[in-house]
Amino acid sequence: MSKATTTDRRSPGPHLADSHDVIRVHGARENNLKDVSIEIPKRRLTVFTGVSGSGKSSLVFDTIAAESQRLINETYSAFLQGFMPNRARPEVDVLDGLTTAIAVDQQRMGGDPRSTVGTATDANAMLRILFSRLAEPHIGPPSAYSFNTASVSASGGIRVDRGAEKTKTVKATFSRIGGMCTRCEGRGKVSDIDLTQLYDDSKSIAEGAFTIPGWKSDNVWTVGLYAQSGFLDPNKPIRRFTKKEMQDFLYGEPTKVKVNGVNLTYEGLIPKIQKSFLSKDKEAMQPHIRAFVERAVTFTTCPECDGTRLAEAARTSRIGKVSIADACAMEIRDLAEWVRSLDEPSVAPLLTALQGTLDSFVEIGLGYLSLDRPAGTLSGGEAQRVKMIRHLGSSLTDVTYVFDEPTIGLHPHDIQRMNDLLLRLRDKGNTVLVVEHKPEAIAIADHVVDLGPGAGTAGGTVCFEGTVEGLRAADTVTGRHLDDRARLKETVREATGVLEIRGASANNLRDVDVDIPLGVLTVVTGVAGSGKSSLLHGSIPSDAGVISVDQSPIKGSRRSNPATYTGLLDPIRKAFAKVNGVKPALFSANSEGACPTCNGAGVIYVDLGMMAGVDTPCEDCEGKRFQASVLEYHLGGRDISEVLAMSVTEAEEFFGAGEARTPAAHRILERLADVGLGYLTLGQPLTTLSGGERQRLKLATHMADKGGVYVLDEPTTGLHLADVEQLLGLLDRLVDSGKSVIVIEHHQAVMAHADWIIDLGPGAGHDGGRVVFEGTPTDLVATRSTLTGQHLATYVGA
Repeated sequence: MSKATTTDRRSPGPHLADSHDVIRVHGARENNLKDVSIEIPKRRLTVFTGVSGSGKSSLVFDTIAAESQRLINETYSAFLQGFMPNRARPEVDVLDGLTTAIAVDQQRMGGDPRSTVGTATDANAMLRILFSRLAEPHIGPPSAYSFNTASVSASGGIRVDRGAEKTKTVKATFSRIGGMCTRCEGRGKVSDIDLTQLYDDSKSIAEGAFTIPGWKSDNVWTVGLYAQSGFLDPNKPIRRFTKKEMQDFLYGEPTKVKVNGVNLTYEGLIPKIQKSFLSKDKEAMQPHIRAFVERAVTFTTCPECDGTRLAEAARTSRIGKVSIADACAMEIRDLAEWVRSLDEPSVAPLLTALQGTLDSFVEIGLGYLSLDRPAGTLSGGEAQRVKMIRHLGSSLTDVTYVFDEPTIGLHPHDIQRMNDLLLRLRDKGNTVLVVEHKPEAIAIADHVVDLGPGAGTAGGTVCFEGTVEGLRAADTVTGRHLDDRARLKETVREATGVLEIRGASANNLRDVDVDIPLGVLTVVTGVAGSGKSSLLHGSIPSDAGVISVDQSPIKGSRRSNPATYTGLLDPIRKAFAKVNGVKPALFSANSEGACPTCNGAGVIYVDLGMMAGVDTPCEDCEGKRFQASVLEYHLGGRDISEVLAMSVTEAEEFFGAGEARTPAAHRILERLADVGLGYLTLGQPLTTLSGGERQRLKLATHMADKGGVYVLDEPTTGLHLADVEQLLGLLDRLVDSGKSVIVIEHHQAVMAHADWIIDLGPGAGHDGGRVVFEGTPTDLVATRSTLTGQHLATYVGA
């Protein structure tokens, strides 16, 4: 009997383990999700679609991926969890069938100027080991080739305790060889500070001499420190400082001082500015801080290392005729060929691993990058693909890969390559979840989940689940627009002038001369890495009056919201103050009007150590963020918390007429509605906005800027097919109002709608950097002389 039972267990047939073939989500309520319940097939490619703000990221990233990563973190010891980010359990009733989730988002990389493509991946580390083994002359271990490691040496006596009451002083020396250039400290650039931008020397410190952003007279850490340090006379104009006072003021060594009973460190203004501003990535700074740095600081290539960041020894140690600086400056596809040419059995495993990493760059379409490219200069799409590299050759299977619009920044020619990579991950036995808008990427899905029907509070439900063919037939916003194709214009606008660019040679541009027409909609296109951003962001004359809306992320905490970011809250606060006869500061949750219990946050945060912290609504203000006395003041029958809870559309009507009529607020609200953000609430934290929503919020703020030329960097990022039509209408309105609009774009609907196209290429990196076509979209389709022309012709059915 026992034998028969054993035989039965081994008999062919479905195994119980094989029944766990879905990820089951029941009752998901994260952000705007409305009790969403779905089953996602494992080991398949599932694409999540829907208008921007419909809840795709809330379901995929904030629910499924977040819970998987939280559960994995809980497998570590409590000690280790104390060093990891705390994750609260998502708002969901049931999550079954989860596997290890690897999230690859489009957050840009690198907040540090020392972070490069090579340091952000494993490539630089492997190159350093390679040079430490093979390069001549031999200069030391891998650290000798690292521009992030300084050379240090020390000697002296150390006390050693041996046994009971036995102490011996031993002479010891320590040294470490690093590859950092001592002049620029591994940054590749040196800075010169314009002192006139830091202070007004005709004033004293007490009179407010400092002109540095954030340096206010009541700030004990900055102005107060200099005024009360004892080194300087705070009442003497700076221009009358003695030679010693000026030395202490500008270059004083770090010294402990006591200010108002607090122990602080005093140091000269120049080193303080260098630590506060120059050690950070300029591109990641808030706009007003970046403007200050650009005024006050000039950056030039380090004359000692010629921008390589490396010390002389590292620059002169070579494998053949190639130094590590030369290797990092090569395009990665050329570097891959050089590594392939090395034949040294003693480092064969290292060469194989390095070759695999470099080949992954080429395969994913980033062969035009170089390893010394600063990570902060990568676009969102490039950053996402760099993060993908470490997963391409992974031996892991049954993993859930989560991608956020992996086709961002990709020319139609490159999208097929990305599709192949996603399918390859799936075919290894992984579950692939993709948030996507492009029809070419949706077309390869095994399963589609369409969320909506609208955005914000109008979204958060599943409108369709099934196959791509089923989506085409479904009566959803995505289904109706999936096969939309923009038409070529029958007539195009005539240019009113030209913006001349002459001899452009930034990055890979090859002495480009081009006239960009003004008064029309111009699209600059070409494969990724062909030189589009270099042409527009790096070559347009600074005096051309250009307003640039790039892909840099919006900075903001959970206290920031659309009302604070756009400046909308200022006229609203003034309107409340005027009607009620009180101070405007009362209507700020970050100032005098804040609830004292939660300090205006609306929630009380309880830190539970290595466990996930808990946010609970403040009991005193009930999450409204304001003192009860402030909520007694009304404008148009609404208090300030009710106004912040309004949607943009509702607020536009509210401030447009009646007692609450506020023209300054209404103008900002009109711009927000114009870019398709009518569904957002005024007080919604910026941290909850999707990538597409943040970019359109930035565009709305720049629409108020005075300037005749707008340069937009891929404004269709994060936009649903249905929203692209609205964006084209907005661009038309800008042009018709007398503006010139220049767009860097891959979306074929925008190309077809353009008045003029400038196509760069023909390839990427050193194969690009040339203008391969200038003319109307109709001419581009007719000639089909470039990759863009061929794809656009297919798109419009020509």
